[in-house]
Amino acid sequence: MPYRRLPNTDQARLHALQNAVQRAREADFGEQVLAYKTLNEAERFLGIFENAVQQYHQNFQSKVTANKQYRHIVGNARMYISHFIQVLNLAVIRGDIKKEQKELYHLDINNHILPDLSSEEDLLVWGQNIIDGELERTRMGGFPIYNPTISKVKVYYDIFKEHQVTQKMRRKTTNRTYEDLGELRKQADTLILDIWNQVEDYFRQKLPYERLRCCQNYGLIYYYRTGEKRLTPETDRRIEREQAQSPTFDF
Repeated sequence: MPYRRLPNTDQARLHALQNAVQRAREADFGEQVLAYKTLNEAERFLGIFENAVQQYHQNFQSKVTANKQYRHIVGNARMYISHFIQVLNLAVIRGDIKKEQKELYHLDINNHILPDLSSEEDLLVWGQNIIDGELERTRMGGFPIYNPTISKVKVYYDIFKEHQVTQKMRRKTTNRTYEDLGELRKQADTLILDIWNQVEDYFRQKLPYERLRCCQNYGLIYYYRTGEKRLTPETDRRIEREQAQSPTFDF
């Protein structure tokens, strides 16, 4: 007999359970392959697992779609924050703004290098720094920076800040449903293994090809080893001929 292998994807697990439940329902009374308890458990678990798989895929797809928009939002925030700091540095270089006032923005007064804006955390920190710094400098009587104005920067910063919270919640939800699904996968594998063991045991007296065909009908998946001879109807006929030719003895 070829060897069997448990499903390794969610769709394959669902198919295995659906197949077993359907065949068990169609079986005549007295020809039940699965134990009554096992069938009830499989029917109950199948609905739970189907819903969990569907929920995870919905959450994952929602995260993927939202992530495309979110990357655009992050890019806009980074561009406006970076641009504002560059314009501020140019104003300092021209002497329009005193370099000491860069401290209001938490910027180094002795160089004009852009701070690290590569991470979302950096954007949150520096976005707030320049918003607070510009408001404080203009409150002290300084002329506001234009192109971009701090109000324009704040619009894109606030959009980014709001979506970052939403994105974190979406990631957390997706991760939680993935973890829940991981536990259900373990239960599915245990249940499928039990079902397949019962199926093979029920058909154990049949000839190899017929046993293989009956088991596959219940969703069992078999694989032939390298060089292993495939089972065919002729396999069973050959065995039947050999059994018929075997001598019998009367005592």
